[in-house]
Amino acid sequence: MLALLAAHFVLTALPGVAAALLAARLGVRAVPVLLAIGLAATGALAMLAFWSYYGNRTLGETTSYFTVFAAAAAIGWSLHGRRIEPALLRQLAVPLALWMLGTAFLVYLGFAHGGSDQPLATSAIRFSHQLPSDNSIPSFYADWFLSHGHHGQPPVFPGEWLSSDRPPLQIGYVLAQRPFGWDTTGLHYQVLGVALQQLWIVGLWALLVAAKVGRVTRALVAVTVLLSAVAIVNGFFVWPKMLPVAMLLAAAALVLTPAWLQLRRSLWAAALIAALFGLAMLGHGASVFGVVPLALVAAYRGLPDWRWIGVAALVGLAFMAPWSAYQKYGDPPGNRLAKWTLAGAEPIDGRGTLESILDSYGEAGLGQAVDYKVDNFAMMAGTESIAETADKTADAVGSGDLGSAAFELRKTSFYNLLPSLGLLLIAPLAMAMAMARARGQRNPLEWSFALTCFAALLVGAVAWGLLAFGSAAARTSLHVGSYLLPVLGLCGAVAGLRATFPRFATYFVSFNALLMLAIYAPVLDPVPGSDVSFLAVLIAAVSLAGFVAVALRARLEPPGRR
Repeated sequence: MLALLAAHFVLTALPGVAAALLAARLGVRAVPVLLAIGLAATGALAMLAFWSYYGNRTLGETTSYFTVFAAAAAIGWSLHGRRIEPALLRQLAVPLALWMLGTAFLVYLGFAHGGSDQPLATSAIRFSHQLPSDNSIPSFYADWFLSHGHHGQPPVFPGEWLSSDRPPLQIGYVLAQRPFGWDTTGLHYQVLGVALQQLWIVGLWALLVAAKVGRVTRALVAVTVLLSAVAIVNGFFVWPKMLPVAMLLAAAALVLTPAWLQLRRSLWAAALIAALFGLAMLGHGASVFGVVPLALVAAYRGLPDWRWIGVAALVGLAFMAPWSAYQKYGDPPGNRLAKWTLAGAEPIDGRGTLESILDSYGEAGLGQAVDYKVDNFAMMAGTESIAETADKTADAVGSGDLGSAAFELRKTSFYNLLPSLGLLLIAPLAMAMAMARARGQRNPLEWSFALTCFAALLVGAVAWGLLAFGSAAARTSLHVGSYLLPVLGLCGAVAGLRATFPRFATYFVSFNALLMLAIYAPVLDPVPGSDVSFLAVLIAAVSLAGFVAVALRARLEPPGRR
């Protein structure tokens, strides 16, 4: 397992590290921008690998090898002559180390009770109720494109999913690494998948550094998200939903922070932000519910000029147009998810997306459509789920059945947006108390960051609630939206508590992290014949301790030349 982790760490990180160091060699000194460049580079090269393998296997394998060797050469050239200050290299090493430690923690926590011989089945039950086979879709189609390229009609994945129904970013990452070693059990794919989902750590670190929150606050936010229901469940169950969150967080670092005031005047920043948005959409279509709030909040904070918008549109089109063409001509129609979400059209038919939306709203009528939107917001609030979960959890704890209590808490956090924030829902109340009692005690940077995160969460939730159709088949269950929203909610909650009651926040957030670990560490449905691996538990514990230590020790050093 350690060998697999090391291999996929290197292969995944090389292009991003090379791009970040090249940019630093050329004079970029803002750490959040360098991290965003690195993430965008990994995604862009993954898409290049996808389209190369779609051409033919020889071209694809050539692209894979060339990417690795070119990245290694670029890193060597960038470091030659010590043109990049050691202080900047240390700052860039922090998120890289956190990503590696966070990945190792989740891999070993996930396999603490065995199951590595059937990794995809294990990941579907390890931290939640039985989940569908969506985690296998990228692997399934990566095998197809590796063998067939553009020749022939891709098979239908069980559940009637076409290759064009799910965007190909994770497929591209898988194909890029296939020539360097693979297996038939799925363990290579599972380890790589966890590493990809955990790239949110790099994006989050870029956001926290750009927001200039304090050292302890950065560490508390990072640990809180690492031990959250969202990151644990969707990081180990490797459907490609946390991977686009990494791209969206990197974009948030550029548009939700003071950096936006300068970057909205820079054409290269337009290209970078558009690339991150495009890659998020190529990771999962639900990313649109993360793109919308970021774009709207950025526009409110200051509109860029028409040239900026034009460059962004061209770059976004360059990323999205090939995939849109494939959906229409390669394996049509490719609109099942859009019709399901926006029109509640679950059965497969030949209608277009717009036609389905008009038909569904026409059949529902105004009154029913309004009721559906109300249901959407009730689903996000989880009011009924909270009450039901509280009763069942109390009964389970009273009878000594702690496993059932943990299961109920896991289920509610999986389906409902606000309950996924857990105990941190007290943050807005604490902030309101602080406003009423002692305005001067607030940390202005962390207070502003918290409000911005909550504003983006609110805008995103409203947009999601209004755009999703809202019938029983298309309601705003958390797992069908963008996980950027709960991550921003956690960021805002921790920063808000730290800005108002810093000492209490440290203890409370630490207690919350331990509680989440207690809820998700146990195996509620072990694989038959498996037993706890104390070595795996030890590695997971050491990785978590290392993550906390690195996050706490990381300090922002003065930038060098620009």
